[in-house]
Amino acid sequence: MGILVFVFIFISLSQHGDAHGPDSCNHGGGLCRMGACVSGEYLAQYCFEPIILCCKNLSLVTTES
Repeated sequence: MGILVFVFIFISLSQHGDAHGPDSCNHGGGLCRMGACVSGEYLAQYCFEPIILCCKNLSLVTTES
């Protein structure tokens, strides 16, 4: 019974709003995090809206001259 509840919650979260899923986040160079992004990261999109975020690094792109 507990597994059915987990599956229902998973399906509900993945179909809600602007959820792209972890594959889209990982492919774009991000990490799925629960709650908030850590220092040095920004919210790029949602893995599962509204609680699991896709966070990407704020790394500076350096160019050679």
